[in-house]
Amino acid sequence: MTPQPPENQDKDLPDDGPEPRAHDCPDARPEGTRRAGADAAGPGSAASGGRWSDLDRPPLNAMGLRRALVRPGGLWTSLDVVPATGSTNSDLAARAANTPEGAVLVAEEQTAGRGRLDRRWSAPPRSGLFFSVLLKPRVPVERWGWLPLLAGVATATALSRAAGVDTALKWPNDLLVTCPAAESPADLRTVDVEAGEERKAGGILAERAADGVVLGIGLNVSLRADELPVPGAGSLAMAGARNLDRDPLLRAVLRSLEQWYGQWQHADGDPADSRLQETYAAGCATLGRHVRAELPGDRVLSGEAVAVDGDGRLVLATEDGVQQPVSAGDIVHLRPGEGGWGRG
Repeated sequence: MTPQPPENQDKDLPDDGPEPRAHDCPDARPEGTRRAGADAAGPGSAASGGRWSDLDRPPLNAMGLRRALVRPGGLWTSLDVVPATGSTNSDLAARAANTPEGAVLVAEEQTAGRGRLDRRWSAPPRSGLFFSVLLKPRVPVERWGWLPLLAGVATATALSRAAGVDTALKWPNDLLVTCPAAESPADLRTVDVEAGEERKAGGILAERAADGVVLGIGLNVSLRADELPVPGAGSLAMAGARNLDRDPLLRAVLRSLEQWYGQWQHADGDPADSRLQETYAAGCATLGRHVRAELPGDRVLSGEAVAVDGDGRLVLATEDGVQQPVSAGDIVHLRPGEGGWGRG
């Protein structure tokens, strides 16, 4: 279900393989990290809860990320990594008026991360990617609604290449992964998770800020089944990703986002000319399924999801033969025989 990129999408992108990290090779840890064990307590030790207290989840390399992503003529103009914050979206939105387009804010931990409908997003420190970017599109404002869908396509495309994970898109802003069968009863990636089950591993939140949009992306990377915050959550680890190193994953997502955003702007925000609409539809797990749309005002609409229209709305075919576009709401994928048809 992963969206496929346009022709030559990756031609100009370096092939970022996984760098040696603490969780990949015990002998390739940065200098000093071997002292963070039982034989030496100190500022970097597990006992002190310091920078390298969790060797399976090393911190991001902010300097390396800036060197790889921030360049003259590119979209990304700054990149900051903070140990913890309430919400990267809120922080970036607060300074959007005086910040150039292309600012990236990454948090190792979010204590008040938000999703759509004011849902909370929580995860252990350094277990995922939690970041926001500031965009100031030069396209008609009525087309800005495509930005969260664009971010979904860009993220899914990047994860297919950099992590080897088939990521599907749930309209409008969720990233789904499929969990394989457990390799053993002790396999914490898939404990209490049904083989072949779709689970939400990421989400996207777009918010207007000053003269632009703050686009937030949250992605569970190394989260284990016993750490899941809510039923239905998942992670790249639980999906059997071949790479859990967050540095190359973040680089891949931001480069993919830069390319899709540039292509969309070059087409003046037209989702058809930029191939965004067809690519989103190709990777959308919602299309072709019976769904229940929980709409504002406590209304409910059920039907088959048949298309994503030119405005980014989900089109439902109801049992009375009407094709009804949905622009906002909570979408529930229904299993065969579940939920039924009808309107409420």
